Amino acid sequence: MEAEAVVKDWWLYHGTGPGADRRARLEAGSPPPWRDFTGTPDPGYAPPGCEGPAWERTRRRGEGYVPDEQEKDVVNTALHLRRPLLITGKPGVGKSTLAYSIASDLGLGPVLHWPITSRTVLRDGLYLYDAIGRLQEAGLEQLRRPPAPVGRATTAPDAMTADTDTALAAAGPEPAPAPAPSISRYLRLGPLGTALLPQDRPRVLLVDEIDKSDIDLPGDLLTVFEDGGFVIPELARLAQEDPTVAIGTDDDPDAAVRVAQGRVQCRYFPVVVLTSNGERDFPPAFLRRCVRLHLEPPGEEKLALIVRRRLGIDVEAGGEYQELVRDFIDRAGDGDLATDQLLNAIQLRLAGAWSAPGDRDRFLKTVMQHLTGPTA
Repeated sequence: MEAEAVVKDWWLYHGTGPGADRRARLEAGSPPPWRDFTGTPDPGYAPPGCEGPAWERTRRRGEGYVPDEQEKDVVNTALHLRRPLLITGKPGVGKSTLAYSIASDLGLGPVLHWPITSRTVLRDGLYLYDAIGRLQEAGLEQLRRPPAPVGRATTAPDAMTADTDTALAAAGPEPAPAPAPSISRYLRLGPLGTALLPQDRPRVLLVDEIDKSDIDLPGDLLTVFEDGGFVIPELARLAQEDPTVAIGTDDDPDAAVRVAQGRVQCRYFPVVVLTSNGERDFPPAFLRRCVRLHLEPPGEEKLALIVRRRLGIDVEAGGEYQELVRDFIDRAGDGDLATDQLLNAIQLRLAGAWSAPGDRDRFLKTVMQHLTGPTA
C-alpha cells in the first residue's frame, strides 16, 4: 500500500520502526544558522534511553501509528528546520500518538508529556519550585538547634557585670546560625525545561491540547522557542554564592543535572509536538514559528493498516472485520468518532463479546458513540 511503500531520501522519520542509521543522520545534521544553539551538556547526566517502563510505553503507543506520505513530509520538514510541529484535527485522529511515533521510530527515548489546561502557565512547563517546603525545612532546622546557654540572651549591655562576662566567656562562642537548606532539593525541571537540557540528541516533547491554554501561553512560548533556553530566577539570584546547582528533571527528581548560572540552554532543539482540537485561533507570530500539519480522519485503507499494526489482524481477510470498518466509516458521517473506538470494537469481537446476532445494533451504539453531533 502507498502509506507503507513511499520512502524519500531526505526523510529522517519513516514511521516504520527503529532506525539507528536515521537517528545518526538526525544527530549529525547541520541546523539552520538561526536554529544553532550553544548549550554545553553536563557529562554527569545521562537522559533516559530506549529501555525501561517509560520507554516501553512510548514504543508500544508509537509503533501502532500509520503516517501517510503527507504526514511524513511535514514531520521531516519540522525535523530539518528544528521548529515546533503544530498538529490540528478532530479528537481521536491520532495527533498525540504521532509524537510517540516520532520518538519510537528514531529511538529518542520516552516522550516528555506536558498536558495543558486553562490554568497552565509557562513556568509549569519550565520548572517547579517548592518555596513553602523550603521555608518549612528552614523552620525545622531552627527547632533542631540546641538552646542558647542560660545567661547569654537576655541581659542588657549596660547591666552586665564582671560576673556575667566571666560566665559568657566560660560558655564558649555562640553557635553559628544553621545554614539554609539547599535550594536544589526544592527545584525540579518541568517537561519543557527537561526537553531544553543541552544534549546531542533531541528529546520529544508533547504539548497536549495547547488550544485549551490561557490566551497568553502561546505568546509566552515564543521567546523560549526562539532562544532555545530560559533562566531560573531562583538560581540566578544565587549564582555568585553557588554558580552551579544540580536539580532533578521531569523524568527523575533524583537525576541531579547541573545548571550553571541559573540558565538552561539547549544544544539540539527538541522535537516539540503541539496538538490542538481547533477550539481557538493562535496569533500569527506563534503560527509563523511552527510547522503546521492538519490530520484528517483516516479512510478505509489507512484504518486497515492501523488494525493490522495494533491488533495483528488482516481486515481484508475477514469479512466480519471489514464490516466493522465500514460501519465505523458510515457512523462517522453522522458525528466524530475516534480511531480507538474501532479498535475497541474489533478487540471485543476477538474476545467473543456481543456475539449474538441480535446484539449488533446495540453493540455498535455502545462502542462507537459519537463524540460530536446530535447523538453525542
